[in-house]
Amino acid sequence: MKKFVILGGGYGGNTIAQQLIDKDCPDNTQIILVDQMPFQGLKTEYYALAAGTASDVHLRIAYPSNPQLTRIYGTVTSIDLSSRTVHFSNQEPLEYDWLVIGLGCTDKYHDIPGAAEFTNSIQSFSQTRMTYQRINDIHPYGQVTIVGGGLSGVEVAAELRESRSDLNIRILDRGPSILSSFPNKLQNFVRGWMIEHDIEMRSHISLSRVEGTELYNQDEIILTDQTIWTAGIQPSPIVQALQVAKDAQGRVVLNSYHQIPDHPEVFVVGDCASLPFSPSGQAAEAQGKQIVDVIVAEWNNVEPKLGKIKLKGTLGSLGKKIGFGVMGKNTVMTGAVPRLLKNGVLWMSKQHFG
Repeated sequence: MKKFVILGGGYGGNTIAQQLIDKDCPDNTQIILVDQMPFQGLKTEYYALAAGTASDVHLRIAYPSNPQLTRIYGTVTSIDLSSRTVHFSNQEPLEYDWLVIGLGCTDKYHDIPGAAEFTNSIQSFSQTRMTYQRINDIHPYGQVTIVGGGLSGVEVAAELRESRSDLNIRILDRGPSILSSFPNKLQNFVRGWMIEHDIEMRSHISLSRVEGTELYNQDEIILTDQTIWTAGIQPSPIVQALQVAKDAQGRVVLNSYHQIPDHPEVFVVGDCASLPFSPSGQAAEAQGKQIVDVIVAEWNNVEPKLGKIKLKGTLGSLGKKIGFGVMGKNTVMTGAVPRLLKNGVLWMSKQHFG
C-alpha cells in the first residue's frame, strides 16, 4: 500500500484531502492526514475568536470521512527527505511515497527581545483561545495594543471594539499608515472608521524590546495591559530546518508543479511555499487543487496541465456590518457589500465549496 501523506489540515491540506477523495484515489494508495487538531480551524476568522465575537465551534471544519483516509493527530518534529520519513514527538516515524507539507506559519518577531514572551498570538487555534482569555479578562477601560497594522491587526482591532466598547485600543505600525500595502482610497476609509470608533493609530513605531506591559519604542515606553502580535509571519520551524532552496522570507522554492525540485515526491502548500503573491487561505486552496491535478496526472501517466493561479481579491472586516476589499487589480470596495461578500466566502468554506 502506497502512502500519500499530508502534513497540516489547513486550507491547503484539507482541500487536497477532499479533492483526492473526490477524484477517486487509486485503491493501492492510502491518504494520511496529519494535524494536531481533529478539525480544520478557519484561520482567516481567528480575529473574531480572539475578540470574543465568535465561538470556536463556529470556526471548525470537519475533515473528510472516507475509508481511504486515515487521520493521525500528533506533533511533527522533523522531516527526513532522504529517507522519506516524518518524525513525531510521541509516536513512531511515518514513511511516505508522496508528501505534502502544509504546516503553516508562526509569528515573526524580527529579533525583538521579549516579543515572543510577552505578546499574544492568533496564529493557531490554541494560541487564539489563550489570547481571547487574556484580552477579555482585562479590567474595564484597560489598554490593548496591537503590533502590526496589516489586515490581521486591523480586523482584530475592529472586532475587539465591537466586543468591548470600554477598552482602549491602539494599533502600532512600522510604516506610515495602517494597511500600507493597500490602495490609498481604502487606507483612508479604514483610518476614518478607526478614528470614528476611538481606535488609536500610531505610525513609524520601531520597537526595540518588550518587557511585560512595557513596549519600548526606542527610548519611549508605551504602556499596555495586553499586546496582540500581528507584525509578520514566517514558515513553520519544521520547514525552516529543511535543507532546501528558500526565498528571502524562508519559504520553500518550488518548481511549476509545486514540488521541491530535488524531491519531486514532495509538494509544499500554503504559507510555507514561495509563491508570487502573499500567503492566504484563498491561495492555499487554489494551490491545493493544482497539486491534486499534478498527482492525478502522475497516476494516469499524463503530463499535468496547470493554468496560472488567479486570486479573486482580498476582503477584510470592520466588525460584523462594515468591510473593505480590493477585487481584481485595484477595484476598491468599502461598506456593507464587501462584508456580505466575506460572509459568503466563510459560508462557502464551511460547506466545502471552493
